Amino acid sequence: MLDSIKSLARQYAADIVQTRRHLHAHPELSFHERNTARFVADQLKAIGITPQEGVADTGLVAIVEGRNPGSRVVALRADMDALPIHEANDVPYKSTVEGVMHACGHDAHTASLLGVARILHVLRDQFDGTVKLVFQPGEEKAPGGASLMIKEGVLENPAPVSMIGQHVAPNIPVGKIGFREGMYMASTDELYLTVRGKGGHAAMPDNLVDPVLIASHIIVALQQIISRNRPPASPSVLSFGRFIADGVTNVIPNEVTIQGTFRCMNEEWREEGKKRMVKLAEGIAEAMGGSCEFTIVHGYPFLKNHPELTRRVRSQAVEYMGADNVVDLDLWMAGEDFAFYSQVVDSCFYRLGTRNEARGIVSGVHTPTFDIDEASLETGAGLMSWLAVQELRVV
Repeated sequence: MLDSIKSLARQYAADIVQTRRHLHAHPELSFHERNTARFVADQLKAIGITPQEGVADTGLVAIVEGRNPGSRVVALRADMDALPIHEANDVPYKSTVEGVMHACGHDAHTASLLGVARILHVLRDQFDGTVKLVFQPGEEKAPGGASLMIKEGVLENPAPVSMIGQHVAPNIPVGKIGFREGMYMASTDELYLTVRGKGGHAAMPDNLVDPVLIASHIIVALQQIISRNRPPASPSVLSFGRFIADGVTNVIPNEVTIQGTFRCMNEEWREEGKKRMVKLAEGIAEAMGGSCEFTIVHGYPFLKNHPELTRRVRSQAVEYMGADNVVDLDLWMAGEDFAFYSQVVDSCFYRLGTRNEARGIVSGVHTPTFDIDEASLETGAGLMSWLAVQELRVV
């Protein structure tokens, strides 16, 4: 089976590259992936697979049934949305949509999973069980397409015993794969604060309630939530990236707006930390004569890789790739809505190396110059096919 999958991955590699390039040239933002969904549906139908369309509006689910399809079910996931970034790459497949770009590799994920569909469809008489292919919208935008797909039954009828996802990794050389058991990626919550006071002439602060000063105290004080209230063994990050005090040199404004993010890997601490932040910010503002409106947009949970499943998958990746090409990953405080699946079903989310320094392919995700070494697509489709088939064999 391994040789058959590798052979088919090589055979389809050029087609997978062309699929990725089409998707890259025609990106669509989160929850607007209508043309992308139609393209994916057409590709699946051409293979001989009829997908369920319109899941979470622009998502799709496809089924590849082997022998004895009810014996075991494994799900594989790819996300399809792009980012509001203007592409700076000068490549033949450059984005044709102004201000929209596949800067996070979701085009590669979707193309790889379409490659998996082709490989497994050809080999369907050689394995037992069912593989569910999940093409998901809206990974980049809250509430996350994964949460909506779950609500619409993607983990039911048939219900997978495990779920596997992959994500491009521009920090890992092409030809290598990365894994981590247990906690891997952080929860993501957005913080929005409006600090109000009484503005006026900066030369007469005694007549004012300075929201700039209040907001500054709040930002500094909130860091003590991390340094003094966080459980020491629980990784957490609190960062503020936007602070707007729209006054001038001699005018103090009436209000200040602040935006930030809170990330951690413990759901109980996550909720406790947010409560403490709100209480502290409101208390400081009141004590200084102003007020603070603190709004939290609850984002994705933390992503946990099921230890036993991840050990199995890693072992199978070693068999497919060779031990030297399978690396260990560190904790990563970025967020991923695959985390929603990991909270419901045994899951493994691994990283697909796409870096090639010799060719200058080194830019990080979410940047205007992000690209991948497309040799990774053969690996992406072949390895995921192999992992799915091997998971179906677990007793």
